[in-house]
Amino acid sequence: RIPFTTGILLGIGERREDRIRSLEEIARIHEEYGHIQEVIIQPFHPKPGTRMENHPPPTFDEIRDAVMLARRILPDDVAIQVPPNLTDFKRLIACGANDLGGISSVTPDYINPEAPWPSIKELQRQIFPYILKERLPVYPKYIEMGWMGEKTRDLVLRYSNELEGDH
Repeated sequence: RIPFTTGILLGIGERREDRIRSLEEIARIHEEYGHIQEVIIQPFHPKPGTRMENHPPPTFDEIRDAVMLARRILPDDVAIQVPPNLTDFKRLIACGANDLGGISSVTPDYINPEAPWPSIKELQRQIFPYILKERLPVYPKYIEMGWMGEKTRDLVLRYSNELEGDH
C-alpha cells in the first residue's frame, strides 16, 4: 500500500527490446500490487567529467517511441511522465505522455542543472489546449484509497482538498 513512481532511463546503452521488457515488468508488477502511479520516461543527458560524457543522448525518435510503447504496454491508470526541460514535451503529450512531473519556479533541476525549468506560464502556453493541473506527489487515486502513513494523512488530505478547491 505504497504508491510508487518509477521509470526507465533512455540512452544508456539499452536496446528497444530492453525498454519493452522493462515496461512489461512494470505493468506486471502494477497488475499484481496496483501501486504504480506513474512511469517517468527519462532521457539520459551526458555530463562533463563522467565516464559517459561522450555518449550520445537518445534521439527524439527514441524518446517518442518509448512514450508510445509505455502508453501501449502500461495500464491506463498509470501516468506517463516526461520532463519538460529535457524533451519536446508537447509532441510527447500527443504520443501518450500525460504528466510533466515536478516543475519548480523556486529550485533548479538538480539532476540536469544545465536545463532550467520552463515557467508555468510558458508551459501552459505551449501545451494549449491541454491544461496544467497542480497535484501532490501522491496521486488522487491513492489519497482516496488512504494509501498514506498515519503521520502524514491529515496534511495530505488538507493539501489535496485545497488543490481540489483551486480547480
